[in-house]
Amino acid sequence: MGFVEKGAVRIHYLESGSGFPLLLIAGGGLNSCIEGIIGSYPPFNAMKEFSSEYRCVAYDLRNAPPGQSSGPLEIDRPWDSHTDDQLALMDHLGCKKFMVLGFCIGGPLIWNLLKRAGDRVVAAVLAMPSGSRPEMRDLFYDNNMKGWAPELVKGRPDLTMEQAEKFLTRMYRTNPDFVFTVTRDFVKSCQTPVLILPDDIPAHPYAVAMESAMLAPNAEVSMFPWKEPPERVPLAVRQIRSFLRAHRPNA
Repeated sequence: MGFVEKGAVRIHYLESGSGFPLLLIAGGGLNSCIEGIIGSYPPFNAMKEFSSEYRCVAYDLRNAPPGQSSGPLEIDRPWDSHTDDQLALMDHLGCKKFMVLGFCIGGPLIWNLLKRAGDRVVAAVLAMPSGSRPEMRDLFYDNNMKGWAPELVKGRPDLTMEQAEKFLTRMYRTNPDFVFTVTRDFVKSCQTPVLILPDDIPAHPYAVAMESAMLAPNAEVSMFPWKEPPERVPLAVRQIRSFLRAHRPNA
């Protein structure tokens, strides 16, 4: 474990394994942290599954109350501030190019990473990605105002609920469509190989995951459902492993 510090930002991370770098983004929304990768949140322990072949890097999202990463709330650029942290972390570790596997909020974060630094991301896996439902546009705003914001402010006397509300408004209400971070035109033009494993709960709409898969020219998609029954999860992990191997650069 270690920390990366850049100005007022301090990012907590965990490394395991060796080989080509694989950035792991935990689910849990704005509570995303390392425990979500190595603990019980995802359908499988990504660090355990892939550290035998890859240099796996997991981290606590900036200002996730369960984690140890901290920094300012960049109200005007919430998604980009998280992308800044990802790139700063990989720079710190000397990883010019890397692959990425993300759960839940990892979906929008990966699309933003591809928009910002597509030349560095060799391939991406989006597992049960978050997306916007037309009938539930305020789902993420409401959930985070009830859960994430009060917990954050309670432990950070320098922050207020008003700041958190503005941050969430910019994050989830300014462009409340599709995957929040990029347009359909961007996905249609994105040449990076992506593997999408859809889910179908309010925060992870199946329709958005499949639309992304249909639009992206180099997309693959898993079977669905892949998490249930539990006996299917190893098949999904096998597909992820095959996808990563197929796109891993030669040593």
